[in-house]
Amino acid sequence: MIRYIVKRLLYAIPVFLGITFVIYTLINLAPGGPLSVLAASGELSLSDLESLKVSLGLDKPLIVRYFIWLGNLLRGDFGISYRTSQEVSMMISQRVIPSLMLTGTGIVGAILIGIPLGIISAYKPNSVWDHISTFVAFIGASIPNFFLSLFLIYVLAVKMKLFPTSGMYSVGTGSDLGDLLHHLALPAFVCGIQPIGNYIKQTKSSVLEVLNEEYIKTARSKGLTNTVIVLKHAFRNALIPIVTTISLTIPFLIGGAVVTEQIFAWPGIGSLMITAITSRDYPVIMGVAVLICGVVLVMNLILDLIYAALDPRIKFK
Repeated sequence: MIRYIVKRLLYAIPVFLGITFVIYTLINLAPGGPLSVLAASGELSLSDLESLKVSLGLDKPLIVRYFIWLGNLLRGDFGISYRTSQEVSMMISQRVIPSLMLTGTGIVGAILIGIPLGIISAYKPNSVWDHISTFVAFIGASIPNFFLSLFLIYVLAVKMKLFPTSGMYSVGTGSDLGDLLHHLALPAFVCGIQPIGNYIKQTKSSVLEVLNEEYIKTARSKGLTNTVIVLKHAFRNALIPIVTTISLTIPFLIGGAVVTEQIFAWPGIGSLMITAITSRDYPVIMGVAVLICGVVLVMNLILDLIYAALDPRIKFK
């Protein structure tokens, strides 16, 4: 297994380089740039802009700038933000925890609700629970996050005044846990509603497929109860596609809920990325891209190891 892990990590190196190079090229070829943003403010003269261009290294060819950035990255230097002049690593570290709190709460809640509903829906087709599961899955898959966010803010925050409209804490409360949870409720619900639909559909489909297998019929012929058959035999063998579906939310978990964070003014990675793109802050954009890319590559490796643990027929090669 160690050999397999090392081999996968070596394969990840060219993938990582390819992804970062493509992202770096695209953001640098996009219309505008950090200097155009600064020039629009009217606070800098042409000579100041030219001096700034040289100091930031923007006068060098794109390929040269990429390898300079890559060399700094290998030394653990993510660069300095063009917009705030802060270290990118510090800016990202300040935003990671709020993003994990928000999207992590939403996804964990989706797992705890979506998978049981999917199992019950497969276990009791055409029942009340099956209809409820289908309805929840339909809502999760069809309602856009921005619409649901605005609807909840208008109804529950503005009209009924049950929840705050934005932010992570109320002004003057400090780091109060109750206030944090109060602010977290609405955006976390929005983050969880779409994964709930995906988990319900995938769990139901996988469990139904396994329930038609011959060994399930054998288990029934031995007198095992339906509950034992579903939970002990069917669900475990249906886990691989379910785990795959859950793993697809990992980039979302790390990258933050961009739309939701913007609407609820949540200080996470997603809102940082939007601000960086708007201001053409290349170092911050690349720092967030490296974070997401690295986590996705590592999680793909972990996912393969989970596959082998769930199914002994899967071997490492």
